Amino acid sequence: MTALICGSIAYDTIMSFEGRFSEALLADQLHKINVSFLVPSMRREFGGCAGNIAYSLKLLGGDPLIMATIGQDAATYVEHLDKLGITRRCVRQIDDAYTAQAYITTDAGGNQITAFHPGAMVFSHENKIEEAGQVKIAIVAPDGRDGMLQHANDCKRLGVPFIFDPGQGLPMFNGKELEHFIDLASYVAVNDYEAELLTERTGLTLVQIAQRVEALIVTRGEKGAEIYAGGKMHNIPSVPPERVVDPTGCGDAFRAGILYGIDRGFDWPTSGRLASLLGSLKIAQQGPQNHAPTRQDIERQFKEAFGYELPA
Repeated sequence: MTALICGSIAYDTIMSFEGRFSEALLADQLHKINVSFLVPSMRREFGGCAGNIAYSLKLLGGDPLIMATIGQDAATYVEHLDKLGITRRCVRQIDDAYTAQAYITTDAGGNQITAFHPGAMVFSHENKIEEAGQVKIAIVAPDGRDGMLQHANDCKRLGVPFIFDPGQGLPMFNGKELEHFIDLASYVAVNDYEAELLTERTGLTLVQIAQRVEALIVTRGEKGAEIYAGGKMHNIPSVPPERVVDPTGCGDAFRAGILYGIDRGFDWPTSGRLASLLGSLKIAQQGPQNHAPTRQDIERQFKEAFGYELPA
C-alpha cells in the first residue's frame, strides 16, 4: 500500500572537517563567532528528508509517494527519481525558485553544522493531500512551515494516520503549535535532541506525549532508540555498522523502516529493529542515498543482528 511522504527534496553539499568543532569554538566567545573550517573533501548528493525516506523505503520494497516542491534546477533530481522508479505525480515544480539546498559540514566526531536554503520548499502548501489519492500511512517531515501545518491538518481531516517528524524544522513552531501537531498525529518521531526541545517547548514529558499518540519514537544514535507504545517502552538496540562513514540521512533511513513496519503490521520491536538496521546500513556509505543493499541483504543482516527472520 502507498506511503505518502510529505517533506523536502533537496541537494546536499556535504563537507568534511578533519578536526572537531569544539576545538575551534570558545565557550565565552559564542556571542561573536567568526570561524572558518577547512574542508578538504566536498561532494553534492541527492537529499532532502522526503527523498531520503522514499529511497530507503523503496529498497525495502515499499511504495513511496513523495509530496514535495522542487525548483528550476531540479532536472538531475527528477532523472534520479525516475531511475529509482519513484513516482513524481505529487512533486510540484516552482519555476522561479531553486530547489532546497543543504550545506552540511561534519567534523571528526560526527557532529554536524548545517546551513539550509529552503527555496521551492516554502511553496509546499501548494500541494494538497487530496491529490495523493488513497494512501495507508503518511509522514509529515521537515518542509515549509505552512505546508507542514496544512498537511498535518489535512491528514487528520481525511483520516490518514501519519507520523509527525519535525526534525530540523522543529524550531519553526512554538509550544502550542507543536502540541497541536501531537494531537493530530498518530505517531511522533524525534531524535534525542529534538525530544528535549519538544518537551521544553510543550511542557509535556515524553510519557505524556506518548499517551496522546499510538507511538512515540525517540532515536539515540549509537545507543539505539526507544519506542513508547501501548503503555510500554521498547528499547531498540543499535546495529554496529560495518564502518562509520557519514551520518547524513541516518534518521531518514530509520523512519523508512518505521513506515514499512507500520504498513506491514509488524510489532514495534520488529519495526524498530528494521529501522535500526537501515540506519546502520546508511551510515556505512557516503551521502543519504548511496546505500544499496538488496532485499535479500537486508533480510540476512536482520537475522544475523536479531536472531529471527524479518516477517514477509
